[in-house]
Order: sequence, then C-alpha cells, then structure tokens
Amino acid sequence: MNKRLFVGNLPYQVEENYLQDLFSQAGSVESVRVMRDVETGRARGFAFVEMASEQDAEKAAAQFNQFPLEGRKLTVNEAKPMPERRSAGGGMHERRQEPRW
Repeated sequence: MNKRLFVGNLPYQVEENYLQDLFSQAGSVESVRVMRDVETGRARGFAFVEMASEQDAEKAAAQFNQFPLEGRKLTVNEAKPMPERRSAGGGMHERRQEPRW
C-alpha cells in the first residue's frame, strides 16, 4: 500500500491542522493537503494525507475509513495516480490558428 491516502467526503470547513491531528492518532503524518477550488479557495470535500510509512497508512485507512465526522462518513483509501487525460482533438492545450489575410 502506498503512503499517500485519499480522504473523501470531508465537510467543507475541515482544515489541514484538524486532519493532521486526527490522522496522527494512527501514526506519523508527513503532510496533509486539503484540495481547494482555485478561484474561490473553498474546500472541495477531499484531501490527501501522506503517512510516514506503509504500516501507518494501512492503520490510518483501517481506522478512519467510514469514520463519522460532522454527519458524514469519511472515505479513506490508497491514493491512486490520476489517469492520464487524452485529448480528443480541439482540447484546451491546442491553439487554433486563425487565418491571416
């Protein structure tokens, strides 16, 4: 199991320091990152917690998956790499050349 955990179904007001304290009950926490909307800064309802070892990550996932927090049940599992996005043509990364007359 990876050392990095995905933590989902978070209440929007949860901050990094709260998750740091919570997950430190299961082991040593290296970093916590609550994902936020770029424009508004509002939390998006999920975070990534990096534990110091695979054992700490496994313990944290077992301890906090389905953990009740402010009326929600957390989802905690191994963070998986984001799948590579494939452009179907005309994507944002391609610039359309306007004809020059």
